[in-house]
This record gives sequence, C-alpha cells and structure tokens, in this order.
Amino acid sequence: MTTLVALLVGTLVATGFYLLLGKSLVRQIIGLSLLSHAAHITILLSAGLRGGVPVISATRGPMTDPLPQALILTAIVISFGVTAFLLALGYRMHLFGGEEKHGKEKRDDR
Repeated sequence: MTTLVALLVGTLVATGFYLLLGKSLVRQIIGLSLLSHAAHITILLSAGLRGGVPVISATRGPMTDPLPQALILTAIVISFGVTAFLLALGYRMHLFGGEEKHGKEKRDDR
C-alpha cells in the first residue's frame, strides 16, 4: 500500500512540475494544485495512520494523532484560496490581453 501511494505521489510531483514549467497560466495553476496535493498525501503518509479514530470514547488502545490531519485540512483551505486567487488573476490577464495566445507570445511592434 505504501509503495502504491509513493508511486502516486511521484506521479503527481512529476506531472505537477511538467505542467508548472509550461507557458500557459492555466497549466501552471493546475501544476501548482497537483504539487500541493502531492504534499498533502506525503504528509498524510508520513504521519502513519495506524490506530483508531481520535475520539476518546469511541475506541480503546492506540489512537491516531489528529495533528497531521488538521495540518492537511488547513493546507487544503490555503491551497484552495491560492488557486482561486490565481484563477481570478488569470481571468483579469485574459480580459486585458496580457496572456499569450496558443503558446505564442504577443509581439509588441511599438
């Protein structure tokens, strides 16, 4: 299971970097999102989710530490905000003609 998740993280990181190095802003935003998801899965995997749910009255014995899950939830909210900001910024760039068309840069002949 751990090997499969590690392969998933590696695939997400490779795809994220590939998209991040492109010229299109939408691809860069998607690449940044994939990298953040890879980081979330890495944190979750490194936390070691063995044990019961962290509600004291529900289980007896070892419980899972809820701190990595809280950190991931906070990181998901922050990455969602950053993605929304970047999409709004890309939309504004599209409105004012700042984004390149079809991978080619606009030439300014002035």
